[in-house]
Order: sequence, then structure tokens, then C-alpha cells
Amino acid sequence: MPQITKTNHLQLLLRRVLVLGMMVLFTLPTISQKSKRDSIAYRLKRLESTNRFNVKDTTHIDLLANLAREYRFINNDSLYNISKKVLELSREIGYSLGEIKALEGLGNYYSDQGDQNKSLSYFKKALRIAKKVGATKCELSIINGLGHDYAYMGNYAEALNIYLQGIDLAKQTENKHMLSILNENIAALYADQKDFKNALIFYDKVQTINQEIGNDIIKAETHSNMASLYKDAKNYELAMFNINNSINTFEKHKVYDWLAYAYEVKGSIYLEQKKYQWALYWYDQSSMLHTHQLDDDREKIQLMNGMANVYLGLDRDSLSMVFANEGFRLSKKIKSLQGLIDCSETLYKLHKKGNKSEAALSYLETFKKLSDSLSKDKNRQSLALLETKLEYQQEKQELIAANETALAKQRNYIYFSILAVLILCTVIFIIRRSENIQKKLNRELKEKSKVVSERETQLNEINRTKTKLLSIIGHDLRGPIGGLQGILKLFTQGEISKTEFLSFIPKLRNDVENISFALNNLLSWGQTQLNGVVTKPKRIYMEKLVTGNIQLLSEVAAGKSIKIINQLPESVPIWADQNQIDIVVRNILSNAIKFTPEDGLITIEAQEKDRSWQIMIRDTGIGMNKEIQKKIFAESNNITTYGTNNERGTGLGLSLCKEMILKNRGQIWVESTLRKGSSFYFTLPKAEKKYQQAS
Repeated sequence: MPQITKTNHLQLLLRRVLVLGMMVLFTLPTISQKSKRDSIAYRLKRLESTNRFNVKDTTHIDLLANLAREYRFINNDSLYNISKKVLELSREIGYSLGEIKALEGLGNYYSDQGDQNKSLSYFKKALRIAKKVGATKCELSIINGLGHDYAYMGNYAEALNIYLQGIDLAKQTENKHMLSILNENIAALYADQKDFKNALIFYDKVQTINQEIGNDIIKAETHSNMASLYKDAKNYELAMFNINNSINTFEKHKVYDWLAYAYEVKGSIYLEQKKYQWALYWYDQSSMLHTHQLDDDREKIQLMNGMANVYLGLDRDSLSMVFANEGFRLSKKIKSLQGLIDCSETLYKLHKKGNKSEAALSYLETFKKLSDSLSKDKNRQSLALLETKLEYQQEKQELIAANETALAKQRNYIYFSILAVLILCTVIFIIRRSENIQKKLNRELKEKSKVVSERETQLNEINRTKTKLLSIIGHDLRGPIGGLQGILKLFTQGEISKTEFLSFIPKLRNDVENISFALNNLLSWGQTQLNGVVTKPKRIYMEKLVTGNIQLLSEVAAGKSIKIINQLPESVPIWADQNQIDIVVRNILSNAIKFTPEDGLITIEAQEKDRSWQIMIRDTGIGMNKEIQKKIFAESNNITTYGTNNERGTGLGLSLCKEMILKNRGQIWVESTLRKGSSFYFTLPKAEKKYQQAS
């Protein structure tokens, strides 16, 4: 299976500089990337149309630099050409800020092309000028680019050292955006070496900073990174939770480069679990964005190799070979070591499966050679990372120690008397005592906050139940009762005759029966929500229970000429609560009648399993699509539905059925096809012994 490597972690973090950089330039973070480019292009055109336009004007140069930045990952040739133009114009008029932006743009271009030597050269030139003129925002962005290049080259120690310097500068200038990015860069270094514990420590810092920033896109970017980390750590539940949150945000704000990455991560999560069809769906979504919106070879390598592995899993080897070869070609183009390792491994598997021993051996040798090299490098870099971090911390501690020594000398001149020593001791005692009191207060505050949080959760749940109850009463009970009240009022006031009133009797009877049925469901549901229902299982027979409900609903079925066939054996003993299962059967049977057109057929069958009975209620009704099938058993479902004759429901029935079946140690599900009908299945334990205990 392909793994998210340092290429992915560092590439996605590099994008954050682009996104956050544009947030500084624009005040509309919700507009799409294309809209930003169009906005800059429009401002350029309007500026060029003025009488006083000068191509060397700093406003014109800044707009060009911003436009170049926007083309990154979209059209790298445009990034290069516009950056070269900005550099030329800036040097002609001695405009330092424009020169910095142009050099950074060229550095980004060569970095994406895999030419780290050239990109490092441009970044270092830009950094020298930025330091000279005090352009700290640009300096931080360039530091981030340098760190990425060192990491791409495998020099993790230098990358970590650069990031730590950037963090110090970001703290000094209170630049929370870059502080978030740089901490996340360090998390990516640890994640690449499978040190998930240290990676998560830095992600915790990042999430705290992101909360202070309060920008949804930044939060979504971090969720994408964490999803990749959790996937590598085999925690697929947390991986899926984080990636779904990020996808929602990127789709809403039309952040296409990050959205393509998020789709690819989601595909890789399914691929890790061998859910190939789902993996292929999300890889296809990412591929469409790469084809029509993006120009990002480094990220495309992982996509190609992922799709190759999906098709390999689906035994579609010819397609797998196409994608693996494309990924291998791109890896050679931009000198991606991890890409070459991943794609050569896939190509080895494909050639081995196709009995092409010579080609398989060639790719295996490539894979082993590169893997061994990377493994050795990573072992050395792991030690180098630790050593660099310790050296950096040691330098800071030495500086702090030097400052403290100087302060101590000054204090010696002041505190040379016994009185001063006593005062100092007293102060220390008071501070320690205050610290203990503060710790105690913090513990108490934490405990009280926990209690408040739990109570808030309970109140939210009660409020949700109340809202659902009021909605049902307002929409599904008030209407029929209002209709009944209106007809009675017309009759008592003499506005309709007795004959006309009698003609409404069948409708009124039907409304009253619907109200009664809805009230029974509402009462049962209300009791479950208030934890007032206790399941009391006993030995009961399904055939007798089903027959009773068929008789109860026979008149409704006859009104639509629906035939109900009970094919249950005479002896289907189950161990369950009779009242609860009665509610389940009545609701499912009632729904079958409601959604089956006239002259339809409803069949009830039972199948004996090892320790349970499986009951099936099949109808020839209108059926339902996959989306509705997913929602009908949801606890939060409160959608009022209408039958083929506009029969009204409460939206409670099936969620109540699920609750009752689960209480009786069973399962419930549905299979349905549009315009052909639905089959509801549920299982219940057998009543095998005369006396049986409920679990």
C-alpha cells in the first residue's frame, strides 16, 4: 500500500504559505482561487488603462507579484514568467520588496520542479534582502520555503533548525499565521519518520493557535494533515473524521489545491482498508481537479501511485500499469526519492503478477536500493533531529543562563544584608504558597468546568428532544386535528348540511386513526427518550402477533385493494418484549401499506437462523433511493413522509423501530429498489428455553 511520505506532508504545508499569504492580501477569504486571480487581473487591467500608468510603478509590480503567487499549483509556467518580469522591473527601480517577492516566486517554481539547488539559491538571496530591509513577513515565508527544500533533500536536521528559527521570529513579531505553519512543519518531520507521538504534540500546539486565529480554511488544512497522520497510524476512524471536516470546508470555499489533496487522502484511507471501489471514487475526484484546475507534479505522484494500487487490488492490471508508469515518470522528472520508491514497488508487484520476471527483478532492485538508502538516511536524520533540537535548546538555555548570571551580580549589590535574604525567603515562601493555592484553584476550576460541560451536553440533548417533539406536534398532529375541528365548526354553525357532514365521516375516521397511530408512536418514543421504558422479554409467537396487526390494518389495506400474505410458520417462538415488537411490526406494516399503490402486494416471511429468527416484510411499493435508505433509521431523522394516497406520517416510526429492535438484541435493515418495492428485515433471538435471561 502507498504511504503518505515526507513529500506529501511537506508539499501540503507549502501550500499553506500560499493560502495564508493571499489571506493577508485580500479581505475576502471565502472567494475561490480563480476569483482571486480574476480580481487581481481586473485590477491590473484597470491600472494599465489609466493615463498615468507606469509599468515600473510599485503598485503595478505588487499586483504582478500577487498574480504570480496565485498561479502556483495552477500554472507553474505563469508563476515563472511573471516572477521573472517582477524581478526585472524591481531591480530597474531599486524596489526591494518587489525583488524579494520575485526571488521567492522563482524559488517556489524551482522547488516544485525538483531543482532544490536553484530554489535554495533564490530563497537565500531573497532572505538576505528581507533581513536587510526588515521585511519580517516575507522573511518568515522564505524561511518556510527553505525548510521545505532542506526536507525534500533529506536534510531534516537543517530543516528543523530553520523552522525553529522561524518560530522564534514569528513569536517576536506575533505572527500567528506563520507560527501555526512552522509548528505544523515540525509535526510533518516527525510524522514522516513515524514518530506520531511527537507529531501530535506539535499538532496540539497548532490547533491551539488555529483556534486563536479563527479561520475555517486554516483549521481545515490542519485537519487534512492530521487525517494523513492518523491514516499512517492505522487509526482510520479519526482519519476519516478529520478528512471529512476538511473536505466540507474546502468545497464550501472552493480551495481546489487543498481539496484535491483531501480527496486523495480520503482515497488512501479507503485503500489502506482495501475498500477499492470507494478509494477509486475519491481518487477520481482528486484526478479531475488535477486535470482541470491544478499544475502540481509532486502531489500528482501520490495520486498516480494510489490509483495504480487501487486498480491492482481490483485486478485491472493494465490500468494499474498506466498509472504506475506515469507516477514513476513524474518522480524521475522532479527527482522525488519517495515517489520512485513507491512507484517502483508497485511496478514490481505488477510485473511479478504478470510473470515478467526480468522487469519485476529490475524494479525490485530499484525499490530495495532506494529504500535501503532512505532507511539509512532516516535513521541518521532521526538522531540529527534530536541533536539539532537539543543544541538549539542548549543555546537558548545558555543565553538565559548568561542573562541570569548578569542579573545575579546586580542582585548581589542590592541583597547583601541578612534582612534582604530574609525578605527574599519570605517572598519565595509566599510565591510557592500562592502557586499551591493557584494549582488547587485550577484543579477545582477544571472539575467545575467538566461538570458544567456535562450539564450543557444534557441540556442540549433535552432541547433536541423538545424541538423534535414540538415539530411533530406542530406539523403532524395539529393539521388533522385542525381539519376535524373545522368540519365540526361548519356543521354546528349550519354552514354544511347533515348529508354533507356524513360524507366527511370516512375522511374524519381516517384522520382520527392516523392521529391515534401517531400518538402511540409519540408516546413510545417519548418514553424511550426519558429512559422510562424497560424491556421485559418473554416467550412470544410471531405468527400470532403478525396476524393481530394484519387484522388491525386490514381495513386500511382493503381501502387501497392491497393484499397481505402471511407466510410465517405456525411456530416462530422468539424471546422479546411483546409490546415493543408489536410496535415494530405495526409501524413497518403500516409503512408498507402507505407506500404501496392500489392492487399491491405485501408478503411477510420468516427464516430460521442459528440463534435467531429473521423476519421479512416485503412490499411492491414505490421503493426508495440509496440516500433515503441511509437516513430512514437515523435517530435525528424527522422528515414527514407521504404515502401513495397522501397518507401522513410522523417521521418517528422507523427510528423507533430501530430502537425497539436493538433493545431486544436484534438487528434491522432495509433493501429497496425504486419503483419496485422495499424489503424490511429484522432479527430477534429464538426462545430456545422455557426460562431465558435477557442480556
